[in-house]
Amino acid sequence: MNRNFFRIPIPPLLVAMAIFWAGCAPESVLVAKKFDPRATTPAPVGAPATNLTSVVSSNQIRPEWLRPSTEPYRLGPGDRIELEILGRTGTRTTTFVCADGKIYFDLLPGMDVWALTLEEARLKLEKELTQYYQHPQLSLQLTRAESKRVWVMGRLNKSGVFPLDAPMTVIEAISRAGGLFTSRFTGTTEELADLNHSFLIRSGEMLPVNFQRLLRQGDTTQNIYLEPDDFIYLPSSLSAQIYVLGAVRGPRPLGYVDHMTLTTAIAKALGTTPDAYVSQVAIVRGSLSEPRIGLVNFQAIYLGRQKDVSLQAGDIVYVPRSPFRTLERYAKLITDTFVRTVAANEGGHAVDSSFGGVGVSNPLSQ
Repeated sequence: MNRNFFRIPIPPLLVAMAIFWAGCAPESVLVAKKFDPRATTPAPVGAPATNLTSVVSSNQIRPEWLRPSTEPYRLGPGDRIELEILGRTGTRTTTFVCADGKIYFDLLPGMDVWALTLEEARLKLEKELTQYYQHPQLSLQLTRAESKRVWVMGRLNKSGVFPLDAPMTVIEAISRAGGLFTSRFTGTTEELADLNHSFLIRSGEMLPVNFQRLLRQGDTTQNIYLEPDDFIYLPSSLSAQIYVLGAVRGPRPLGYVDHMTLTTAIAKALGTTPDAYVSQVAIVRGSLSEPRIGLVNFQAIYLGRQKDVSLQAGDIVYVPRSPFRTLERYAKLITDTFVRTVAANEGGHAVDSSFGGVGVSNPLSQ
């Protein structure tokens, strides 16, 4: 079958009409589950979804993630340490590992300690100090870990970037960030933190941590130990958005309005790109750890052969560039693209409040 047949960009007139219709509307993995986008109660503009389907993923919590690392701490730029040559007055000082990975201490030139353990760094410095002292004995202590950090962002009392100076679990990281933000009016947190769309990213991929089970049910099998540069995000449940990703001209989050349809959402994302494979557009709904996924032939909607599909707040719309190979891999691609998009935006705003945001269009095949 000719793939170019499905690559139909939305004409500017359709884009303008869809945006006009949206403006007139009233305001108002991994376990993946497939759904039918045309089920439940009919909506005035588009048919609701009905073909949501579940797909069990092999990506599960690994036993080793639930145990603290036995690896010793290794120094890196920014780490603060206290040094002293024992028995030598005036040699005690607090310094840090410079950006070049070196320590500058006493009579020594810069000594490279990047990726060394504290014991390896101490022995290396003692060896070099023998040029100036007889049998020097060095005291070296880590006073503040800055090179190993974790990101804990979202609807928390003190979200931010925290040093990973000791073994730390997800619960401990959330506690260090002040815990979930609590409404001062109701004293509850459910309406302020959206645990279904909370996630943890490691090395660019979402780990299968179920935050609903962890924080609401106390399921410790989800309380994994963190590694450097892990990114935790707990979004606000008060934000009603649709995310349009993949082969669209302007991948972005969109504010949800009543009776929002697939055509409206894609039009607001500036339409599909020329290489879009529009016969297998996906709608992902529900928890990121147990999502439901529905496939829609957008080409048939565009040609008027099928009814448009109504969306719900929190839906992820993904336009692929090629047919998916398995539903599991397709769901994982979509959720990984989603979490990378959100993490890039939230991390950018944390570093620079004027950060304009990014859209992510994953070019990989499914």
